[in-house]
Amino acid sequence: MDVITSISDLRERARRRVPRALFEYADRGSYDERTLRRNSRDFEQLQLRQRVMVDVSQLSVGTTVLGEHWKMPIGIAPTGLTGLFHRDGEIHGARAAHAAGVPFTLSTMSICSLEDVRAAVQGTFWFQLYLMRDRGFNGALIARARAAGCPALMLTLDLPVQALRRRDAKNGLSVPPRFTTRTAWEFLSHPAWLYGVLRGRRRTFGNLQDFFPRQGAATLAEWSNAQLDATITWKDVAWVRERWPGKLILKGILDAEDARQATAAGVDAVVISNHGGRQLDGAMSTIAALPRVVEAVAGRCEVLLDGGIASGQSVLKALALGARACLIGKSYLYGLAAGGEAGVTLALNVLRRELEVSMALTGVTDARDVSARILIDR
Repeated sequence: MDVITSISDLRERARRRVPRALFEYADRGSYDERTLRRNSRDFEQLQLRQRVMVDVSQLSVGTTVLGEHWKMPIGIAPTGLTGLFHRDGEIHGARAAHAAGVPFTLSTMSICSLEDVRAAVQGTFWFQLYLMRDRGFNGALIARARAAGCPALMLTLDLPVQALRRRDAKNGLSVPPRFTTRTAWEFLSHPAWLYGVLRGRRRTFGNLQDFFPRQGAATLAEWSNAQLDATITWKDVAWVRERWPGKLILKGILDAEDARQATAAGVDAVVISNHGGRQLDGAMSTIAALPRVVEAVAGRCEVLLDGGIASGQSVLKALALGARACLIGKSYLYGLAAGGEAGVTLALNVLRRELEVSMALTGVTDARDVSARILIDR
């Protein structure tokens, strides 16, 4: 791991260490992947304003989000199937996040369950919820998140139906899973990964398995796909708000009108997200949506961003345009697949160091003071 100097390095190591189906599940997007490319391209097109003759000997990258101190403005986003990228992956991710002083968000579609992570990790973590047709299941998950001491619930809004992810379908990563000779060969050609996953606590969706303890992985996957609820509206956000006393975050906001609706619903934060380019292909990038959403919420809730965060400079640019902090998904999974907890720690350290250096070279010493002044033509 000592030769890893960037998220790109972690991505390449992850590509070699896990089967292609899993790697491309994390790495790629939906349809023609236009939104996936925009997430990166639009960050790259923002130019930083170099400044000199500023004392930058003392730098602070800490911030406050939802009343909690983060040691840097980077948290870990919810990602599905995480425990298949590395044995007990959610636990490793949560431990690395806790050590780094940032939040970890556990997905509904995690491999390790809420209770698994709670028992194995010091400190708190956030929980992400998909609204399913079975509201009894939703209510039970909310109660379990409360029992686990989660201070924040992140409700994902942009998956009422699932987009076609062509690479997943071709790789057999479908519902139900499609096993082929190539799939079997991919698994067997990664023996270290396979041995590790087989020794993990679970190999199917932990939060669903506890609700349906006698069902197999394929049945659980098929059930969850059928449970995607195309009828959800803002009244369902109110339903969650009534049952959740902690901080409520809405993930999947790209449009200014939706951002205003979110603030009217009384949420504490929104996450600007296009599901990593894995839902509506042709949608705008998250960084392009950021200024519009910040203007729409007008300080009535906090604004976070995920999608396209592949360097500390991406984080700096998002802060400049009004984000309180960023969440990483792909970058986190690259680190996890590349080296477990140590890989996640390395990913966070790479992003932190890039953020610090870029702040110094733009003449900013405190992440809380970053503004559009560090960007050219802003």
